[in-house]
Amino acid sequence: MCRLRFDISVVLRSAVTAMMIVLFGVGNGAAQGEAALLSHYWALPTYYNPAAVGETDCLRIRGGARLQWVGIDDAPRSFYAVADMPLKFADRKWGAGVVVSRSSEGLYRNLNVGAQFGYKFNLLKGEFTLAFQAGYLQNDFKGSQLSLPDDGEVEPVDGSLPTSDVKGGAVDLGLGVWYTRGGSWLGVSLSHLNNPTVTYKSSLDMPVTTGQVSDGEGVEEQNFEFTASRMVYFTAGSNIAVRNTLLEVIPSVIVRTDFTRTSFELTGRLRYKKMFSAGVGYRYKDAVAAMLSAELKGVFVGYAYEYNLRDIAKGSSGSHEIFAGYSLKLDFSGHNRYKHKSIRLL
Repeated sequence: MCRLRFDISVVLRSAVTAMMIVLFGVGNGAAQGEAALLSHYWALPTYYNPAAVGETDCLRIRGGARLQWVGIDDAPRSFYAVADMPLKFADRKWGAGVVVSRSSEGLYRNLNVGAQFGYKFNLLKGEFTLAFQAGYLQNDFKGSQLSLPDDGEVEPVDGSLPTSDVKGGAVDLGLGVWYTRGGSWLGVSLSHLNNPTVTYKSSLDMPVTTGQVSDGEGVEEQNFEFTASRMVYFTAGSNIAVRNTLLEVIPSVIVRTDFTRTSFELTGRLRYKKMFSAGVGYRYKDAVAAMLSAELKGVFVGYAYEYNLRDIAKGSSGSHEIFAGYSLKLDFSGHNRYKHKSIRLL
């Protein structure tokens, strides 16, 4: 492999350029429907940024699960799978990928699937990727399982929540910018570009109403709706080789914001012989994490344990992440490695 290098001036200059491209025109909004903020965000870059597709010369497949606040009923659960690969045609470099995630929390279920496609070009002594993601966002609400105490202290459901199982979906779009140079990378992405609005429908495919109000002339109805607000993700990191050793120090960061709420996670890892790594992470005012991972002959496995810093830790044994994957080397040289000489020339 090439020797990994770090140039902070280029990274910072490129960060400003990328952020201006992506953030232009993004407005405020409530943080809804965002992707789970994984401790292993660095291992699943396309989960947060479609422009990370094809950043290696491999077909890269990874997936896993996040079990949050183990020990607490109906705590969040997330399952995810991503795949990406580089492409080359028309004398240009491209990248393509897919992402699938399924999450649950209480009575809510979310499904998000997307196809990603990016164009690569050289600039600022590195490589940029501009990418677009198109997919589908589905939300389910298990209203049939909704129950409230009947002790007179809580008002009954008045139409603010559906009391039957409902679901709905909408087209979901996103875009991203990714820059690499040597062993350094940074990216900015915008999810829910089109502010997708999901209108819940019952199992009979009829709109569910929030209530009925009679004005003497008829009944006024209003559908349940969920709008996923635009969310910006910023990621950056670098592989810094420790001279005269087989070690690398790998700092990285992810920031998530909708300009109303902002969260971030800082991570530091130490990798040995590009195969085994251990690290720690800190999510601002939320959790600390310890993580281990290994990559051998294309097989990748990892585990992370999180300890929450908030009061909820008193009722939970922590959060766990497990994931695995495989990378298959691709050859775009165009040469036939099985070509034989003519028998007449032997």
